[in-house]
Amino acid sequence: MTAPLHDSGAATLEVPADPVAAPAKIVGRSPGRIAWERLKRDKLSLVGGAVVLLLILVGILAPVLCGIEGQNPDDFHANLLNTDLGFGMPNGPLSGISGSHWLGLEPSTGRDIFARVVYGAQISLIVAFGAAALAVVIGVLLGMAAGFLGGWVDTVVSRTMDVLLSFPQLLFSIALVSVVPEKLFGMGGSAPRIMVLIFVIGFFGWPYIGRIVRGQTLSLREREFVEAAQSLGAGRVHILLKELLPNLVAPILVYTTLMIPTNILNEAALSFLGVGVKPPTPSWGQMLSDSIQYYTVDLTNLLIPGLAIFVTVLAFNLFGDGLRDALDPKGN
Repeated sequence: MTAPLHDSGAATLEVPADPVAAPAKIVGRSPGRIAWERLKRDKLSLVGGAVVLLLILVGILAPVLCGIEGQNPDDFHANLLNTDLGFGMPNGPLSGISGSHWLGLEPSTGRDIFARVVYGAQISLIVAFGAAALAVVIGVLLGMAAGFLGGWVDTVVSRTMDVLLSFPQLLFSIALVSVVPEKLFGMGGSAPRIMVLIFVIGFFGWPYIGRIVRGQTLSLREREFVEAAQSLGAGRVHILLKELLPNLVAPILVYTTLMIPTNILNEAALSFLGVGVKPPTPSWGQMLSDSIQYYTVDLTNLLIPGLAIFVTVLAFNLFGDGLRDALDPKGN
């Protein structure tokens, strides 16, 4: 309740009727809410997160989007190509962009670029998320074991990480993917190569997150709450899973979001070199490789998959940086 106080002027002042006002109620905030409020202030990271969500939806809804356009990624449209230059170029400017082909057609094959880009998003995201999940599982388990147990376990895990970090990953990936059989575990087509790509990228990626988890575990194991759990008779598994792991969620989550764009680039590089997914399965790296021989005639079919890779990697990096600042503001 307030009482008005009038003076000779036009202004009216409000003064508290009760000089002893009740103190405002203090509302506690969880760490997650605090992190979300910090993240909301970073508009660039929110834009990156929105683009990431959009890309995931595009990959999931690829069949629906292609159905709306009315095209299939493997259909050839030879009747829309002009062979005057010795190879088929789409009729019209910008690779033949039209209402029926939203991003135009590929030279020589006449396949719809929009359909191949959205299906290529599926492959890139499947490989990137699958490899990131594999790397996180291996890296977290071995990193926590090395940091908490120490001794010979730490020595073996640390030396293994050093060997893998110095290993020529690209050459090994090319050699391994090149010898993948046509069928693996009863699966044919591009499935065997996708599985091998996930394994190779994830296996060589776990030492990076393993080192981070090991360092964090070395610091956390000396904290008071760990000593309290040990004094109460808690076993090693309980301490690792119930005491240490919850305090490692933030760095694990941040590094995972920064690992995914690297995996996308690795998959695109291997597909560009011809050892990625098996044609005619769409892949952004494969589309870049196929378009190189035509870039002097029309840049459209080179720019579109290149922009798809650029926007995806940039969005993940922006979101990952913002998430890192929100979860660990003191680390800046």
